[in-house]
Amino acid sequence: MHCPFCQHEDTRVIDSRLTEDGSTVRRRRECPQCGERFNTFETAELKLPTIVKSGERRETFDERKLRVSFERALQKRPVPSHDVDSAVRTIINDLRRSGEREIPSRQLGELVMRELKNLDQVAYVRFASVYRKFEDVHAFREEIEKLERDLPGLSDLQLPLLGGGKPK
Repeated sequence: MHCPFCQHEDTRVIDSRLTEDGSTVRRRRECPQCGERFNTFETAELKLPTIVKSGERRETFDERKLRVSFERALQKRPVPSHDVDSAVRTIINDLRRSGEREIPSRQLGELVMRELKNLDQVAYVRFASVYRKFEDVHAFREEIEKLERDLPGLSDLQLPLLGGGKPK
């Protein structure tokens, strides 16, 4: 690797460490020419599936868009950023493990809803309302009742969706 300071053609690795999530190697390097030190990061380049949108349009998977979806749904909700990072990593890992070259955007949306359901019920309903195009209050109520049936124990850990009160 070339030195970013003096452009010398070779640098020496003096330390290597895994990042917290284990997906990246951080290398501390030193240039024998000028003595400057710098860090490099090495990650595996794995191809993620292409997203097939409605109307058969194809789009390259974009992690930034995935994060924006989570951020919109979780706006003003008490969910730590490391939980969001973990949910995004889970979805990306699921996509990699699928082995598919293309996946429908609907399938990606279902993965997002699965993760949001575990993170925050309000965020889940927000996302589902847009994703499933709820037309009226009745559709919201049905989704909330389904959520409460599907995750009875989880509602004890989060703020209630309907009715007042605090979590138990």
